[in-house]
Amino acid sequence: MRNNRVWYLMFALALLSVLVLSACAAPAAAPVAPAEEEAAPAAPAEEEAAPAEGGGELEIFSWWTAGGEAEGLNAMYEVLSAQDPGLEIINATVAGGAGSNAKAVLATRMQSGDPPDSFQVHAGHELIDTWVVADAMESVTFIFEENGWMDAYPPGVIDIISSDGEIWSVPVNIHRSNVLWYNKGVFADNGLEPPVTFDDFFAAADVLQEAGIVPMAQGDDGVWAAVHLFEDVLLGVMGPELYSGLWTGETDWNGPEVTAALETYARMMDYVNEDHAAIDWTQAAQMVVDGDAATLIMGDWVAGYFTSLGLVPDEDYGYMPSPGTDGSFMMLSDSFGLPKGAPNRDNAIHWLTVAGSLEGQDAFNPLKGSIPARTDGDRSLYDTYLLSAMDDFASNEITASLAHGAAASEGWVTAFSDAMTLFVADLDVATAQANMAQACVDVGVCAE
Repeated sequence: MRNNRVWYLMFALALLSVLVLSACAAPAAAPVAPAEEEAAPAAPAEEEAAPAEGGGELEIFSWWTAGGEAEGLNAMYEVLSAQDPGLEIINATVAGGAGSNAKAVLATRMQSGDPPDSFQVHAGHELIDTWVVADAMESVTFIFEENGWMDAYPPGVIDIISSDGEIWSVPVNIHRSNVLWYNKGVFADNGLEPPVTFDDFFAAADVLQEAGIVPMAQGDDGVWAAVHLFEDVLLGVMGPELYSGLWTGETDWNGPEVTAALETYARMMDYVNEDHAAIDWTQAAQMVVDGDAATLIMGDWVAGYFTSLGLVPDEDYGYMPSPGTDGSFMMLSDSFGLPKGAPNRDNAIHWLTVAGSLEGQDAFNPLKGSIPARTDGDRSLYDTYLLSAMDDFASNEITASLAHGAAASEGWVTAFSDAMTLFVADLDVATAQANMAQACVDVGVCAE
């Protein structure tokens, strides 16, 4: 249905890898009651569901604490609370590091047999390779079947959250990570057009720098933001096919395209704020809002942050694909899972039912700055940026984000992040490329 052959190929290979790794693990299917009736395609049963017995506790673990993400989460809580007024929701959020702090806390709890009732996890390798292979999750296939969701989600999204014939989490959104946000007034005042290519970017950057404006805000106090920027540069320099091949071993990490991407990244760092290592993405976004910086390359959770400030897309700020990536949609998806041993399993299932419902996703995503993972979202609820993201997701070449757990295993992300930490500090292209190539070898995807 979509032009996403590379995406499917990559995840097919990933799925094969997971099947091998999980050969000894046979996650127990949740004891579920059979569906009471056949789902009617035109009217999925989930919209009629009233699953709660009522009351009790529910602990939901996430890293959504800022701006639109916290507001979106609360909007889903309101949907849940309206269905079960007696339910006590324990909002176990852990701030910082785009989830890195939360993941560390979660790992400690899971390993000590103290899981929350449900937790946020990036769909894709982060979910499968970390928790499913470890036999720590319950399948949620029965939730999809009972609510008639198998046709409500794109097949590619179902593929991402599946392994060994089961579905393992409920995705609540789709984010685009390759977006350049810009201050329209700054560009207009300096007679500039927003950059489509890297040549455009560097030409505009020279003008902006001469005018005393930071050409590009960067907030990489957590290394994930540096990885995020670099994966966008990789995509812009290499194109979607070669980029996707990096995660399957089909593209050589020692090749000239990777060298060019590293050189481009190093050159871009000449145009970012000097305190980039000391601030986070919200502070970098605020620099664009204030006109202290002209651009920011970041995922579209920035749209949620801007919305929380009362800003209007196409009026108060501009957006476009990051340089060189027009026609490509770098995606990631947030999802929630059902850990084995969840203390309040029935309430967790109720939560997952809300998170995957049309009502829940249309409450969450307009505030979060993302689009529904489902295909039937109410477009009247979304602003002009999010509508453009919906259209691009349906038509662009889909690629997977490394920084946000979709493209590679958590171990590979960690090794790559270590290479980026050194690279941001010394901008040594040759050493960085060697380290990244070795990381691919170490995880068994690339040959020596």
